[in-house]
Amino acid sequence: MIERIEAAALKTLIHAGGELALIDVREHGQYGESHLFYAVSVPYSRLELELPRLVPRRSVRVVLLDHAQALVAERAYDRMLAMGYQNLAVLDGGIEAWKAAGFELFAGVNVPSKAFGELAEEAFHTPHIGAAELQARLDAGESIRIIDGRPLAEHQKMHIPGACCCPNGELALRIDELVPDARTTIVVHCAGRTRSIIGAQTLIQLGLPNPIFALENGTQGWALAGLKLAKGPDTQFAAIPRPEPKASRKAAAKAWFESLGIGSIKASELAAMRKDQTRSTMLCDVRTAEEFAQGHLAGAQHTPGGQLIQATDQFIGVRGARLVLYDSELLRAQVVACWLHLLGWEVYCLELQDFDLESQHLAKPAPELGAGSQVLPTDARDVDHASVSHGDFAIPAYPYITSQALAVKLASELGKHCLLVDVRPSMSYRRAHLSGAIWSIRPQLICMLEQLSAKPQNMILLAEDAGVGQLAALECDAWFAQRSSPIDIRICTEDPAQWEASGMSIHQSPNQPPDDVCIDYLFFTHDRHEGNLDAARQYLAWELALTGQIDSAERSAFRL
Repeated sequence: MIERIEAAALKTLIHAGGELALIDVREHGQYGESHLFYAVSVPYSRLELELPRLVPRRSVRVVLLDHAQALVAERAYDRMLAMGYQNLAVLDGGIEAWKAAGFELFAGVNVPSKAFGELAEEAFHTPHIGAAELQARLDAGESIRIIDGRPLAEHQKMHIPGACCCPNGELALRIDELVPDARTTIVVHCAGRTRSIIGAQTLIQLGLPNPIFALENGTQGWALAGLKLAKGPDTQFAAIPRPEPKASRKAAAKAWFESLGIGSIKASELAAMRKDQTRSTMLCDVRTAEEFAQGHLAGAQHTPGGQLIQATDQFIGVRGARLVLYDSELLRAQVVACWLHLLGWEVYCLELQDFDLESQHLAKPAPELGAGSQVLPTDARDVDHASVSHGDFAIPAYPYITSQALAVKLASELGKHCLLVDVRPSMSYRRAHLSGAIWSIRPQLICMLEQLSAKPQNMILLAEDAGVGQLAALECDAWFAQRSSPIDIRICTEDPAQWEASGMSIHQSPNQPPDDVCIDYLFFTHDRHEGNLDAARQYLAWELALTGQIDSAERSAFRL
């Protein structure tokens, strides 16, 4: 029997304190159109790949969210039971019942962090500057340093001309080398609003004497003002080596940290926390990816500091969990901890004197099931069926097939009875797919199979991500097994260029699958980065309206 919880009871549970994982198992596009304020997106297509990282404690209370009558939450429920999760429920009537009960649904992503950013600007009175004024001051020759507070990948897509990429989590450590002159005006920007506000206010909290501003509406505001954005790298901070943090910056961070009453813990206290089976403790490394890759504490998740503030729900799936942050110099971690405390989290900083970051305490990053090419065969042979361990449970591993072997199979008699299913992202399918391939996604595979006029003898799944391909194969294999109709399933993770090089025909379909079928893609957030100014206006209006949507309980959870 599947346990169900009604909307009113869930609303009470959310604000009752204690730990709760609100897991929305719909695909990313569906989630982004309408979801609960505290819901964390874990698409069913990636459920087993993402859930152990986001919700590591198997006894925590979990409520699964879905559309009414979709039954994907019920399938996720069964999969989670198999994974060892013990305390599960499904929202009765889905998100439609939540809305019918009079509770708010939110569009977009990272909603709690973005609502917090707007409230933080109000609370701190963070100074801002418009695009037109900034351009005028640049034209006048003023000494201005523009900082892009986003990660490098976002910076390279588009940024304000002349901006230096320094993610917000690195500002405390690197701002003094980036802006050595106290007379230089500093302007922090992002794509919209949140990271501009948080970045600028971080520098103010750290006591810099410079004039400091958040660029109002970020790159979108720049484009809406008729100004041209730059692409590719401008100036990037040096990820390694680390500079020696300035004493005044460390003192300011420590003073802010202590004024908020946040605690520091030692190794023995962390060990006790992690042994406590009644609480979820998340160990977060807030350093750069390069530092993390050189070595990190065992059991730590890489959570770059600026992104941990901006997109907490992409790293932490349990509301009420304990967060333990660390870095190399106890500066970046303290600053990030201050913001997470204000966001409403129970957070601690780990003192590293008991650890040697070059010792056996480090855990080198290892390939995981969802890591794409890291788990693929390197030669032309098919891979034998095996069981792949993921955490403390196993996912069956179905054999891979190379493009060359696939081309031979499709050209043979076997090809006449082969079902070709493309489970790559819908936008990848639109750009290029194999002739005859059907696009589908894990939650829709059963419906697709039930509509087949004839049962295939073998099946090829085309996947960009090996883990996604394996989970899709598991879904299909179970369906055929229930019907006593065994089938040979193989996975091809090579790309269209390799398919074409093997002699197979490639097609493009800019409008297929149609937009309403592309449940994995959130047009709402992507179109604004493709030069669509109307989409940018819509996005900024959405962001500014968030504080009017949240209720008093949601607002009071922040510590502003």
